Amino acid sequence: MSDTSIQDLKPESQGKVGVLLVNLGTPDAPTSKALRAYLKQFLGDPRVVEANRLVWWFVLNVVILNTRPKKSAHAYQAVWTEEGSPLMVVSLQQQKALQDKFDAQKVVVDLAMTYGNPSIEQGLNHLREQGCNKIFILPLYPQYSGSTTAAVTDQVFDVFQSWRRVPDVRVLSAYHDEPAYIDALAISVREHWDKHGKAEKLMMSFHGIPKRYVTNGDPYQLHCEQTAELLAKALGLADDEWMLTFQSVFGREEWLQPYTASQLQVWGAAGIQDVDVICPGFAADCLETLEEIAVENKGYFVEAGGQDLRYIPALNARDEHIQMLESLIKRECVGWV
Repeated sequence: MSDTSIQDLKPESQGKVGVLLVNLGTPDAPTSKALRAYLKQFLGDPRVVEANRLVWWFVLNVVILNTRPKKSAHAYQAVWTEEGSPLMVVSLQQQKALQDKFDAQKVVVDLAMTYGNPSIEQGLNHLREQGCNKIFILPLYPQYSGSTTAAVTDQVFDVFQSWRRVPDVRVLSAYHDEPAYIDALAISVREHWDKHGKAEKLMMSFHGIPKRYVTNGDPYQLHCEQTAELLAKALGLADDEWMLTFQSVFGREEWLQPYTASQLQVWGAAGIQDVDVICPGFAADCLETLEEIAVENKGYFVEAGGQDLRYIPALNARDEHIQMLESLIKRECVGWV
């Protein structure tokens, strides 16, 4: 018989609530070796690349992983900071800011990455070690896609397969139309305009996905359109003052259009002199915003005839962003928090 008496057992209600913030991920270092490991995990996920697994295994391992890591490492080196990857630096700031909003004896906020470190398994295990018997998964993807949010839930429940006791779990699938999220975006744009002036065009660039994914039922495009329309309305923009585009196209398959790079070239050739670009789908600045947009795509615009492309930073750890995430946590954890 156990030495633990019934009086020594804690009530279920005394367990802590765990909040797991999850973003995409980052390599451990801006090197070809680190990029190879990261890209193998990322591009090897069937949620990210929906293709014949045997054919894709060959393409990934024989072609991509022998060519892309070196190029990607060079791009990461351009944005890497003394503290590390921009995405990781900002994500840790977000985690700390949110933890400061809650009593750590009752709510534990942790961070995980879908690919790379810290892993989702590490994050969940840490919450369990902290005594969390209720866990809220908060993927930092405002717009739902099977290639992002669903990839998170896949890993979460894969981890739970090895747990004897599975906690109460809640997952937020999207927050693309949350008023506080739209307000936070609008405030960041207005601050940018106050400091730099308003450009002729505002481009809202979202990460692209293959068009086939949407045809098969992914709501991502609709979510992006709703976010863009709500932001344009909040800013009082006329239809000809803004445009939604999609970036980070990969491979030969058709992706959601219009493409960010192509549209910037069209604008530059048409005599548009300056453009502001915001990326509402990114909760934290990363390679795709700091290098792809602010450097690479700016180059396309200038080469085509434009004069200046100004990137509006992601919401990162801005007060409005943290307050919005805090409100989401409290609402989605009602009855827990």
